[in-house]
Amino acid sequence: MANQTAIRRKLRTRRKVRVAAAERPRLSVFRSSKHIYAQIIDDTTGTTLAAASSSALKSGTKTDTAAAVGRALAEAATAKGVKQVVFDRAGYKYHGRVKALADAAREGGLDF
Repeated sequence: MANQTAIRRKLRTRRKVRVAAAERPRLSVFRSSKHIYAQIIDDTTGTTLAAASSSALKSGTKTDTAAAVGRALAEAATAKGVKQVVFDRAGYKYHGRVKALADAAREGGLDF
């Protein structure tokens, strides 16, 4: 039952993002208990433009690592020429690690 609730929440968030993602790439976040992953996806072509994960980066607490992932993703995206994205939190609350990743990506030059 809890899994169905999580899926519905994820789809509700994704539905709102889908409208805006038609014009801009989507910054998608996946959070596990140990790591956090982020990628910028162009939904029109179905390709991943940039990606970063905490499995390659180790820097202190999980929140610090999430911020490092956000900075690394912003750096990779600006190298590819991507400035504006749509933030897809995939049903996760905008708090803690997800917020740290988003704030660091904004500081790195991404606009959302």
